[in-house]
Amino acid sequence: MEALGGISVAAMMSIIALAVVIIISCVNENLHVGFLAICFAIIVGGIWLDMKGSVVVRGFPLSLFMILVGVTFMFAMAQVNGTLEKLTSYSVRLCGGNMMFLPFIIFILTVIITTIGPGNIAGVALLAPITMAIAARVGMSGFCMTLLVVGAANAACFSPFAPTGIISNGLIAKMAPQIPDLFRVWSPDGLAWKIYFNSMLAQGMVTIAGFAVFGGWAWMMRHKSASVHIDEIAPKPEPFTAKQWYTMGAIFIMLFLVIVPALPGMKAYFPKVVMNMASNIGTICFVLSGFLMLLNAADSKGAVKSMPWFVIMMVCGVTVLIEVMEKSGGLKAMTQAIAALSGPATVNFWLGIVTGIISAYSSSSGVVIPAFLPLVPGLLTQVPGSDAIAMISSINVGAHLVDTSPLSTLGALMIACAGEHEDKQKLFRNLLIWGLAMSVVGAVVCWLFFGIIGM
Repeated sequence: MEALGGISVAAMMSIIALAVVIIISCVNENLHVGFLAICFAIIVGGIWLDMKGSVVVRGFPLSLFMILVGVTFMFAMAQVNGTLEKLTSYSVRLCGGNMMFLPFIIFILTVIITTIGPGNIAGVALLAPITMAIAARVGMSGFCMTLLVVGAANAACFSPFAPTGIISNGLIAKMAPQIPDLFRVWSPDGLAWKIYFNSMLAQGMVTIAGFAVFGGWAWMMRHKSASVHIDEIAPKPEPFTAKQWYTMGAIFIMLFLVIVPALPGMKAYFPKVVMNMASNIGTICFVLSGFLMLLNAADSKGAVKSMPWFVIMMVCGVTVLIEVMEKSGGLKAMTQAIAALSGPATVNFWLGIVTGIISAYSSSSGVVIPAFLPLVPGLLTQVPGSDAIAMISSINVGAHLVDTSPLSTLGALMIACAGEHEDKQKLFRNLLIWGLAMSVVGAVVCWLFFGIIGM
């Protein structure tokens, strides 16, 4: 049975289901669209594709789910026992009271904290109270500090260790059979780091430019020869406890076991049993978390409660619906619609602006990334001369540049932590304008960086 334009009814209904999920995610943050997506997937599959519900739910991305749970649990333990907070406090003190260095320290610290595993949401939640308090003490606007912290966190969020990077890389791995040429050139690890550095460069440049133009450079020039006692802006924390050192050791081992075996020729130096247990970052984190629990390094119940279950299940639920869309032909129809407007370079503009507009009101990693990344294989065939890495990067960057908006979790966290001197209504308005403007700026950046320059 066919609907309009030769698109099957099943394909049309799956597209409508996804559209409803996206719209609801934009207007009602309290309704869990991941579970709603599974509901719609079962309905579309059962009525229009003759699929049993038990078959539909096999599309649940179990491997991605386990990786996300393992990583977020280990870093939740690090957050609950105060390791990350103390590490942050010591790092801020590196500026030594030299005001000129403070923005650089905060940007680099945010990138490092986000990259090693907590991700953008947990990183900003950790840094927002500290950095906004510093902004109040040194006379920097809350707007500039928000651009700096949120921009750096989003730039680094596609790290292979961070939840958003894991989501992106997991979805890309599922597409591997459809884009074999890409994986003949790139290893999975090499591709993951390439996408991370694309995001760092594109979002980092926008962040630094925005910070400089909207008051950051003027603040730095006023304070270029000024200094302040470091205890006034970042009081010295207590020394690390034994439990926190255990946690730091676990984070170091995790980084070592992920990075070193991926280097050319290094895997042969590791025993097979170690590689069996360290098959991906999720299994590494589960093993290390187990030892941390045995050492009583953190409150495991508190860690479980602080994990981002809402986002994890949102990603997995939307992925189930996307699986049904693929079987129904809905993904192919969406691909054809975008391809009709696009050339090899402009496809990056359209992906950037569409994901940016939707992400301004919806979850970037929970809804937008799972919905749009699966379009890449189809666009490669529909838009001759297009590049898979460029399109992946355009979707990722377009969806996250807007997240400084106060409508996003990250922008809202920064506003909530703003000092008493800050006009929060004005800060809200400025961040809203910035966030919405980034949907257009992001599209232009994606077109320039990934379509014209060819990063």
